[in-house]
Amino acid sequence: MRLILSIILMSTFANLNSCKNESQTVHIDWKLITTLPDINGKPSFGYAGPVAGHFGDTIIVAGGANFPDSMPWQGGKKKYYDDIFVYLKNGSGLQLLYQSKLPDTIAYPAVCSVPDGIVYAGGESQRGLSNKTWLIKNKNTDSLGFVLLPDLPQATANASLTVYNNHLYFAGGETDAGVSAKLYVLDFIHPQSGWKELAALPSPVSHGLMVAQSGKLFFIGGRMKTSSGISNLYATVYEYDITSNQWNRKNSLPYALSAGTGVAFSTNEILLFGGDRGETFHKTEEFLAAIANEKDTTKKKELVQQKNKLQSTHPGFSRDILLYNTEKDEWVVAGAIPFDTPVTTTAFTIGDTVFIPSGEIRAGVRLPKILMGVLKN
Repeated sequence: MRLILSIILMSTFANLNSCKNESQTVHIDWKLITTLPDINGKPSFGYAGPVAGHFGDTIIVAGGANFPDSMPWQGGKKKYYDDIFVYLKNGSGLQLLYQSKLPDTIAYPAVCSVPDGIVYAGGESQRGLSNKTWLIKNKNTDSLGFVLLPDLPQATANASLTVYNNHLYFAGGETDAGVSAKLYVLDFIHPQSGWKELAALPSPVSHGLMVAQSGKLFFIGGRMKTSSGISNLYATVYEYDITSNQWNRKNSLPYALSAGTGVAFSTNEILLFGGDRGETFHKTEEFLAAIANEKDTTKKKELVQQKNKLQSTHPGFSRDILLYNTEKDEWVVAGAIPFDTPVTTTAFTIGDTVFIPSGEIRAGVRLPKILMGVLKN
């Protein structure tokens, strides 16, 4: 199925392969490709929080979590995976090369692609939160190598990771002690020195997007679960100056957003795809808080039924494409994705093609395919 989306950008725009400064229309040819392989003879449900990225034209989708038996509000138990699916970008599609296994089950780590492979840090499994950092490398034509990098200072899931100038930057996330504001850096060339703590984010935040662009780091959106059980949802955007080790507030998103995906674009822009605007998420949290505080059995049961109905009729997440110009400090809504748009996954680019592998498309429901968008002029 193919749909061409015309995005008219009301700002100075440049495509992935040029530095032209002129207003133009960008066409994105979106399609859902490559249903993920069966697991134990059963069709894939897809995965939230997978390890997803690329080195060269090789793409990896691995790990993640889903509910294979029933939805969580029906008592379904989350299952964590260690399966790896290795693809080759082949023309306008993907070719499955082989399957393998991660060193352990993992979901919701912070992930980014680096020249040598794919790094994933933290995350969670059936045993709890992880502090491990792994580099996946290409060993030969039909196998992968795994390099254990220094442990994170604390076990953390749903954090953000990016790379700039051979340094890995890890920010925010959820720990056993609560939501973190920590920012750490690891010298990728000399990793033996370990993770070093830098200036903390202005607020604790998880499920945010961190992107390196224009020689700076940008931390976008996210959320923070409070002691009341109700999360603060963020539209904030912060710029981190690597030289001065300082965060600066920038213009906010058009609306609060968490768990979206995004990529650096051209020389001074960031594209953000989808995300959770929080309406259903917030209502669910409010129901959960009310259920926990309700003493009357009948009323508690009614609240549970209302919460279950809300989750089972989840409308899905934002399909908006947002564009941020780092020089103008401006956001524009640049169009929409014509499919259910996944959250809790990692977007990345190969040339002029964006990949968004699997992820969650509504409460408890995963996407068993890879979303691909080819940018055309």
